[in-house]
Amino acid sequence: MTRWMDEYQRWCEHVFSDEDISIQLNEMAGNETAIEDAFYRDLAFGTGGLRGVIGAGTNRMNVCTVAKASQGLSDYVNSHFPEGKRSIAVSYDSRIKSDLFATTASAVFAANGIHVYLYGQLMPTPCLSYTVRYLHASAGIMVTASHNPAKYNGYKVYGSDGCQITTQAAKEILTEIEKLDCFKDVKTISFEEGLSAGLIEYISEDVYTSFTECVKHESVLGEHDEIDRNVAIVYSPLNGTGLKPVTRALKEAGFTNITVVREQEQPDGNFPTCPYPNPEIREAMELGMQYCRKYDADLLLATDPDCDRCGIAVRCGDDYQLLTGNEVGLLLLDYICSQRIKNKTMPEHPVFVKTIVTMDLAGSIAEHYGVETVNVLTGFKFIGEVIGRLEAQGRQSDYICGFEESYGYLTGTYVRDKDAVNAAYMICEMFAYYRTRGISLLEKLNEIYKTYGYCLNTLHSYEFEGSAGFAKMQEIMKNFRMDMTHIAGRRIQNTYDYLEGLNGLPKSDVLKFILKDHCSVVVRPSGTEPKLKTYISVSAPTSEQAAIVEQDITEYLNEYFK
Repeated sequence: MTRWMDEYQRWCEHVFSDEDISIQLNEMAGNETAIEDAFYRDLAFGTGGLRGVIGAGTNRMNVCTVAKASQGLSDYVNSHFPEGKRSIAVSYDSRIKSDLFATTASAVFAANGIHVYLYGQLMPTPCLSYTVRYLHASAGIMVTASHNPAKYNGYKVYGSDGCQITTQAAKEILTEIEKLDCFKDVKTISFEEGLSAGLIEYISEDVYTSFTECVKHESVLGEHDEIDRNVAIVYSPLNGTGLKPVTRALKEAGFTNITVVREQEQPDGNFPTCPYPNPEIREAMELGMQYCRKYDADLLLATDPDCDRCGIAVRCGDDYQLLTGNEVGLLLLDYICSQRIKNKTMPEHPVFVKTIVTMDLAGSIAEHYGVETVNVLTGFKFIGEVIGRLEAQGRQSDYICGFEESYGYLTGTYVRDKDAVNAAYMICEMFAYYRTRGISLLEKLNEIYKTYGYCLNTLHSYEFEGSAGFAKMQEIMKNFRMDMTHIAGRRIQNTYDYLEGLNGLPKSDVLKFILKDHCSVVVRPSGTEPKLKTYISVSAPTSEQAAIVEQDITEYLNEYFK
């Protein structure tokens, strides 16, 4: 009998607090393919914590995998922090079983003598990052699968600095987790017992209010900068956590002409009108654009379920145009730099941070304004780590903003993760500032391209499900590491392999190819989904020419993913 079949039988012999697990185990009976997929490995734990399909099995998100990870995190916290100063902040989003996983984790932490600060209502990822530092917690967890489809959930882990855990911390926590038997070694008490004993404490409204004040403090308007705050805004939280924090921050700043997409307003983990609740995806934004047409809106905002990503659409003639994460990032960077210089608030040694897959054109804008660009690996936690290093050097105020192409932005240091509340606030301010002066965001973007040159960046994802798909992804990455000389007929001028660490960055399974004629291709496995991703960057005199080159490269790469 195979190892996964043995484990399946062991799970069948246990009684679960979540009845759905028992039902799913019974449904698997006799289906070896389903059993193998659910039990062929433990759900991967890394710097992003856990993320996977909800269901029964070691390779699934359920109360057992959550409890086991929480015990491992408890053991890590208890070994790294002195008694009496051990605490963990917990928040959760609107996903299926998020509240159950949050209370399950809280009960395990409490049973291990760790004080738990728990949000009593849905709160976004950036609020959790803020809360960890505000309450001086030892760690934090956010129960979310971010922008993944409804069948997923996850468990992000944060360090005491409010940043997602480092590679070293992830290894140490994983070592603790791997020591455990999920049915024998996990300590727990009932959630109610933890509350009554004072081991679990609900987080006060004051923390959330303080977070909101920090968001509003990020304004770069000068004393005499007039803006029209009556712009017509359509907003969709995509059935996630953004409704209250985003609308509160905007309304307190004077933006009151806000129409919320009714079908996507309330928390709903099934995401009935946006099966893939990601503002990067046009389908997720389509209903919002319909509202824009109906209400003649000026600007569309949408945030993903845990409210750390923000997408927008703006009026373009008689219709609306979606802007990419790179385009919004370029606009924000240029706006912040120009405003800070005009209002004499630019630090002496300003720093801008971006990921290696984010448009290189951002570096040209930063250079123009005398701002240092720091490039980091994919993942906003690396931007957060740069902020932490600046803080340790007494240079926290030198950070002016950071962004990644996947719709993540942060203009302040009050959190250490991307913040869609901050992004929505700053986008509305920027939009209103330019509109008051008769300039659209599209006109401003074209001005940037005219100044620095046109650049097209695209992302393509390729799915590989199950154990066979996992092996296939590894094989494809191996093939890309062969002695390649050309991509789509374009000579490879330089290859950067981050697998062994490069330019002082941590090791990461990422390849970047620099091609002739100012083009580049990045290939990497997703850290949260069974996907390989390619990022293509093309510089060209016009958008039409860039699109032709991008299509050639895409079609060439597609052969590798068949």
